[in-house]
Amino acid sequence: MALIVADAVDYKGFPADRSKTGGWVPAALILGIEIVERLSTMGIAVNLVTYMIGVMHLPSSTSANIVTDFMGTSFLLCLLGGFLADSFLGRYKTIGIFAAIQTLGTATLAISTKLPQLRPPPCHVKVGSSTCKQANGFQMGILYIALYLIALGTGGLKSSISGFGTDQFDEKDEKEKPQMAFFFNRFFFFISCGTLAAVTVLVYIQDEVSRSWAYGICSFAMIITILVFLSGTKRYRYKNSSGSPIVHIFQVIVAAVNKRKMDLPSNVGYLYEDTPEASRIEHTDQFSFLEKAAIVAEGDFEKKLSGSAPNPWKLCSLTRVEEVKMMVRLLPVWATTIIFWTTYAQLITFSVEQASTMERNVGSFQIPAGSLTVFFVAAILLTLAVNDRIIMPLWKKWNGKEGFTNLERIAIGLVLSIFGMAAASICEWKRLSVAKSVSGNPSTLPISVFFLIPQFFLVGSGEAFIYTGQLDFFITKSPKGMKTMSTGLFLTTLSLGFFVSSFLVSIVKKITGTRNGQGWLADNINKGRLDLFYALLTILSFINFVAFMICAMCDKPKKSKPSLQMVATNEERC
Repeated sequence: MALIVADAVDYKGFPADRSKTGGWVPAALILGIEIVERLSTMGIAVNLVTYMIGVMHLPSSTSANIVTDFMGTSFLLCLLGGFLADSFLGRYKTIGIFAAIQTLGTATLAISTKLPQLRPPPCHVKVGSSTCKQANGFQMGILYIALYLIALGTGGLKSSISGFGTDQFDEKDEKEKPQMAFFFNRFFFFISCGTLAAVTVLVYIQDEVSRSWAYGICSFAMIITILVFLSGTKRYRYKNSSGSPIVHIFQVIVAAVNKRKMDLPSNVGYLYEDTPEASRIEHTDQFSFLEKAAIVAEGDFEKKLSGSAPNPWKLCSLTRVEEVKMMVRLLPVWATTIIFWTTYAQLITFSVEQASTMERNVGSFQIPAGSLTVFFVAAILLTLAVNDRIIMPLWKKWNGKEGFTNLERIAIGLVLSIFGMAAASICEWKRLSVAKSVSGNPSTLPISVFFLIPQFFLVGSGEAFIYTGQLDFFITKSPKGMKTMSTGLFLTTLSLGFFVSSFLVSIVKKITGTRNGQGWLADNINKGRLDLFYALLTILSFINFVAFMICAMCDKPKKSKPSLQMVATNEERC
């Protein structure tokens, strides 16, 4: 029995043997998929805006919105992937299917960038000129199909890879539990490595060799990692699904709404509860309306062969209600972290476009504009190392705590993003002043691209804090049965951040734009006022930070008074 993993099975459905399944070898096979997913998604995203402007001849703001919508959809589809994995497919099948979908997407993108019929004819004049013919509907349609196949694949993969990786370790085993914590560290490390390879090697191949070659490499690499992933089928540990947390949340809401006219009992002990006492969640007074889902009423039970059982759409246990309450309490912090990812979106859109107009030569080598995000990735890795080796030991000596709390890390990330957007605004003001002082319309301005480093570094350092802080917050503050759901909720902040960026760009373009393509976000970036757009984001980020601090100070559940605690379990209930 010591070799049996309690809540896991092998590929045949038998109880998993600890000596034959799980551990670091299967986990490593799973991580290969994540590396290639990051390579493909980020390699495409960071350099896509230059393709839209330079090859498809789209306006600057339209190109930026296409990129942010693509990234936003990728993260939003994590909810769909998580739902399918929890309710129907399981994580193993979800990874295999969605990896194949992403491969199809990158292959389609390689074809669309290769065939001349799928892009407009080249123009030899300045980008943004009216003499350049824009891509037609058919050409854009093929491109959209490719991008959103990739987005669909990314959503399915990101929702399951980390969870399936942790399934290979038994958290109840003293030897394997530390390995699970180490897996999380390596998981984030491999994400960073994949991103680093994307913004350096893959972007260089796109600019200097061929985009079709670069995207073809992504397809080939994913095929190889899928085969490697499938080779570990007999070594993996699989966990049976307990149902989708999304369905459980809707069951509580539906039951509470249907019983909205009923009065709550004076003592919560009279509410329905079928959860073992050791697994119950302490009752809280907040959102008491949801507790109506636990009121026992006529018709709530259904007769089955094994006896009567409650209809989950009519009657929910008090613990299930408290689980939903815990998820609701995540929403204020969830809402006030969205704006950070809106600022992040600028680094892979407008900042890349800025870089394309600046001096990028180092000797005889010209840095690809999309590769400037390497400073962003470097800032993340450097910040994590400095925080772990220097800041945390000093922090522990000063106040005796092991490190920053999850909310403190989020706050630090928000502050750094404010300074990052302020630096971006100042840098763009400097770049525009140089553009105005130069006669003619040169393709490259006499200003070094390294002026952009502060904004990449500050926002990158902010992500190192806010990403780990958010992940920690959403996992530790959520109920045990809804960890996957809460992780998906965290990823939706990234999604909505990109969509908010698209919304802001559209609004600013509409309000400040003119018929001849001028305004803050002009078709020609040298004729616009991107510095004012960055200043607007700085102000919005500061307002959001104030809202976050208010939410963080109120982030304490109101526990019920002793007089309202549940009565003894042996008391007769109505």
